Amino acid sequence: MFPKSLRPLLPYVKRYRWAYIFGSICVLFTNGIWILFPLVIGKAADDLHTGVTKHKLLVYAGMLLAIAVTKGIFQFLTRWVVIGISRDIEFDLRNDLFARLENLSYSYYQRHRTGDIMARATNDLNAVRMLLGPAIMYSANTLVYTVGALSFMISISPWLTLFTFLPLPAVSIVIQTFGRRIHERFERIQAMFSDISARAQENFSGARLIRAYVQEEAEIKSFEAENKEYIRRSLKLVRLMGMLWPTLELMLGCAVVLVLWLGGREVLTGQSTIHLFTKLGTENPGIATTLKLDGSMSVGQFVSFSTYMMQLTWPVIALGWVINIFQRGTASLIRINEIMQEEPEIRDVPAARDYDIRGDVEFRHLNFNYEGKQVLHDVNLKIPAGTSLAIVGPTGSGKTTLVDLIPRIYDADPGTVLIDGRPVRDYSLSSLRRNIGFVPQETFLFSDRIRENIALGVDSATDSEIHNSAEAANIAVDIEAFPESYDTMVGERGITLSGGQKQRTAIARALIRNPRILILDDALSSVDTQTEDKILNHLRDVMQGRTTIFISHRVSTVRNADRIAVLHGGRIVELGTHDELLARNGYYSDLYNKQLLEEELAEV
Repeated sequence: MFPKSLRPLLPYVKRYRWAYIFGSICVLFTNGIWILFPLVIGKAADDLHTGVTKHKLLVYAGMLLAIAVTKGIFQFLTRWVVIGISRDIEFDLRNDLFARLENLSYSYYQRHRTGDIMARATNDLNAVRMLLGPAIMYSANTLVYTVGALSFMISISPWLTLFTFLPLPAVSIVIQTFGRRIHERFERIQAMFSDISARAQENFSGARLIRAYVQEEAEIKSFEAENKEYIRRSLKLVRLMGMLWPTLELMLGCAVVLVLWLGGREVLTGQSTIHLFTKLGTENPGIATTLKLDGSMSVGQFVSFSTYMMQLTWPVIALGWVINIFQRGTASLIRINEIMQEEPEIRDVPAARDYDIRGDVEFRHLNFNYEGKQVLHDVNLKIPAGTSLAIVGPTGSGKTTLVDLIPRIYDADPGTVLIDGRPVRDYSLSSLRRNIGFVPQETFLFSDRIRENIALGVDSATDSEIHNSAEAANIAVDIEAFPESYDTMVGERGITLSGGQKQRTAIARALIRNPRILILDDALSSVDTQTEDKILNHLRDVMQGRTTIFISHRVSTVRNADRIAVLHGGRIVELGTHDELLARNGYYSDLYNKQLLEEELAEV
């Protein structure tokens, strides 16, 4: 019966069941051969007692050597197979974990820190691998050898075997107690490791901000405090583990002393004697009862029995180490399984299909809540294919949320967001997003060449296609001025480029897809007005025949759009062309006049 705590691993174990079967056979041969070692030593002790000859020495030495070599071969095969399987499962588990993370919705990453996710994908995954490799191998070796050795020990002396295994109930209690506490402490250690990883990741990503605000020392102290807590928790676990092994050794040592005393006595006297003292009432202080057992033990048998005892010492002690690995692995598996059990909030509905997209976009009585707060209120808006719409409004009015509903970054109520007259949920996610070029408010570039960043999502993009999209985004001149041109490496999150260069690279990345719908979410905020005019002039040619949606705080960006929507408090309060909105003397007119005044003051 597979343990409940390990059931998430069952599909992976089944996948490699034949390899595990071969590994099990190697375990049987390894221990089956090694069990003969004490018997040969015992036989040699008895035989050499009658007379030592060169022939006898060579025979017994050869037998012991053959046993050791054969055991070594099968032990190598066992490690090669079982440890190899753990690496294969680690490979599969890491791929599945990454695939799950790739498919989770955007909201998942808003709720969980990157450092915590990375800790689970590295440290926790390694703990699970140890559970599937060394823990299984040592457990199997201990079980098989103990069963085999026990049968031989019983055949030599049943009552002495009984005394040998008397400490086992106490050992079981100790292992259970320590195991539970190890599990609890390791969970706390892993949680602390996640906190440390998250803080380190945030510091590396926000290095500019930390230096700008002179927070290096403060962050170092905070990190040091968390690191001290991590060490404190780790040392508590180390102390617990440090107590486990000596406790097991003490119990086994008591059993060894008892066996040496009783077994040696039996060899010397030629009989087995056990004194049992039983208290029989208050009047009689006690009667010493002697139980005689027939049979005697030879020196060779005693040597064999003692050798079995010595060889059982390490497997039982190793059991404490295995328990530690098991508790660490199950604690880590729980943390990994939390990710594997997460289901994407945004997914294809059963009826979703791939459809050709013309580009009509419609919001129909759209209401949308985010984290319990209503962000959009009864939005009704239609954007015909091939036209452009600009969206303006104060911060927090719901502009970004509105356009996020088109590619289903978030899901609106069914039937409230439509493309070409079909609800967006009728489209498969792949076909929907393949036809949308999205430049988000926060520009993200991968730590790769500029070429790869522009060609992201396009298979086999040609040099001319990359260059043309860069030209349209007005970034080609900047890129070609770099020593390595399009092969220039971009630092993490595009840190080696300026804010404007990053935004224009992101625009080029959206344009190379040749999307039917182009969404620019404040994508020109980091460029100056002169560069903005150049980009917009290039985009006018690109916008022909495709639906384009701008979000901007600048009137200069949106004034030439076919229509402009003013969003305020989650509602569309104004809708029309630039001239129509100016004539209404509303929010758009106020925004235009303020920016016009700012430009005049800047020229003074």
